[in-house]
Amino acid sequence: MVRTQIHFDNYIHTLEQIVPGISNSIKETIDEIVPTHIRDFSYREHLTGLLLGNIQSGKTSQLFGIIAAAADEGFPIFLLLTSDNIKLQEQTYQRALQTLTTFNICGEDDDIPFFRYGLKKPTLVILKKNTNVLRTWKNHISSSKFCQARPLFIVDDEADNASLNTLVNKADRSTINRHLDEIKNLASSSIYLQVTATPQAVLLQSSISGWQPSFVYYFPPGAGYIGGDFFYAEHGSYAIRTTDDELDEIKNDSDYISEGLKQATLSFLVASAHIFLNNGHVCNFLIHPSMKIKDHESVADKIAGFLNTMLYGDPKTEIFPQIEEAWKDLQRTKPDIKPLQDVKLFISDALQKMDFKILVMNSKSDYKNNKDEGMNIIVGGNSLGRGVTFPALQTAYYTRRSKTPQADTFWQHCRMFGYDRDPGLMRIYMPNFLLKLFISLNLSNSTLLNQVVDTGLDKISLLYPKGIKPTRKNVLDNDILNIIVGGVDIFSSYPAKNNVSKIDTMVDGFDDSTGSINEVTLDIIVELLEQLKTENDVDWDHQSFLNCVYTIKAENKENEGIVIIRKGRDLKRFPRTMLSPDDRKLGRVFPSKTVLTLYRIKGEGKGWQSDPGPRWMSNIRLPEGINFYNSDD
Repeated sequence: MVRTQIHFDNYIHTLEQIVPGISNSIKETIDEIVPTHIRDFSYREHLTGLLLGNIQSGKTSQLFGIIAAAADEGFPIFLLLTSDNIKLQEQTYQRALQTLTTFNICGEDDDIPFFRYGLKKPTLVILKKNTNVLRTWKNHISSSKFCQARPLFIVDDEADNASLNTLVNKADRSTINRHLDEIKNLASSSIYLQVTATPQAVLLQSSISGWQPSFVYYFPPGAGYIGGDFFYAEHGSYAIRTTDDELDEIKNDSDYISEGLKQATLSFLVASAHIFLNNGHVCNFLIHPSMKIKDHESVADKIAGFLNTMLYGDPKTEIFPQIEEAWKDLQRTKPDIKPLQDVKLFISDALQKMDFKILVMNSKSDYKNNKDEGMNIIVGGNSLGRGVTFPALQTAYYTRRSKTPQADTFWQHCRMFGYDRDPGLMRIYMPNFLLKLFISLNLSNSTLLNQVVDTGLDKISLLYPKGIKPTRKNVLDNDILNIIVGGVDIFSSYPAKNNVSKIDTMVDGFDDSTGSINEVTLDIIVELLEQLKTENDVDWDHQSFLNCVYTIKAENKENEGIVIIRKGRDLKRFPRTMLSPDDRKLGRVFPSKTVLTLYRIKGEGKGWQSDPGPRWMSNIRLPEGINFYNSDD
């Protein structure tokens, strides 16, 4: 039987008039999900799936397409859940009204049209994940009896946020999680589609939780998207400018502005000048110093003081030279940037008119949605994360610290990812230890996405260095350990000088020529790992890797490994990456083996002056597709 596509065709036609060129990606998603999981739905089960995208890569357009296609397959009633954010819920509601014109669209206060129009046409209700809202609509849906003998289709945007049970280890149910489960069970059958760009918490749900997805589909970003590989590739990015760790400087009460924050501000001023001289209407600068409101206020004051200094400073000796340096830096990656003289005049005029606005965005601010126009310097913390979009975000300054950073939380802070950025004008300022963190997160994210594409949910693995948690602990069953995933290179930035002679002796007979490898037993790798010490346990915890190797041996998955030895290396201290391109490629030739690469570092000059001398720097790559469950403790 040939099925009509009234709702989907109408949606695509409407969307193409608003965002030309987006329909092909949505059709690919529909072609993958509908035949297998929607058209053949049994109507006797509660099916959970996962739609996986990238940060700010167009998930809303995708999920609207799935809703329209499911309506064509006969699903009559849909719930779309957003984060507990009034502006985000309203934004989603307005987009649905604009594009899903064949639906009965209901907001949180639309109970009358919900009951009045019934199911004469597909009904979509858009709700915040808020306790009172969910309780109210649970009652509405129950009293309507619309779900009796009918399936319910629920789409949970940012499904890893708020929906999961935060009391899983207390033999209880968190309120929102309980409401969602009760809503789902109002129907005899349902499809619950989780949508997120940070799936760690979802993928680590236990099979008995009821929230573990049974299928997953990843949709790649469209043309023009810049994301993790642009900013955080191992080989470095021209958009990154490393700073000192300036958090203590920027949160003090003095008027002094740190060098990195000053350079970031100047880069934003020049980027804004170029955009507005080209008839643009918005340019944003994001500053994420910490979670603390006091720090946000301190940074805002310092920025205001610096702009005031620029306004009243001597243009020839103080102001214009600083602008020229920032302009030259951007010109290297944006050759067609507006002439320096035009940029200087624009900035001077904008400072006189106070066109540059400083906006504090946190839980105590009365911040309005005015980041879509003008030249805005936005300072904040958690409010700058999940679900918040910043058009034309060209500059970011990031100093947020965490003793145990969560991969999903930090990845959600990457608001610079997106489509409407000018790559040549992009600049991100952060200290080296945070850059290393984000490089690691990008590698892990890429590995995860590759595994989803290659094998679906089979053998999903998440690997993070010691000290980084995949997600918050309260949504994971303590009986299910966090996963450390193979297929990612992890190296020690702080190799100690301990046991150098002993390791020299242990590897004396190994082949260390260019391109060589040494096939060994895992016992040899264990013996080497036991000797590899570090000056910073957070950076490299050899015990965790020993535990992983022990697990492989115990389960008889693999008893062979690879050791790569290179001597006489002249690496600088605290490098962004350890492996040469050739050695990195060589390690990836053995995806099913544990690969341990050891470089004997000279330790002379290049930042080693405070602690000179040879040492062994190590890099480990655990086998792909094997889950290593380690506790958070």
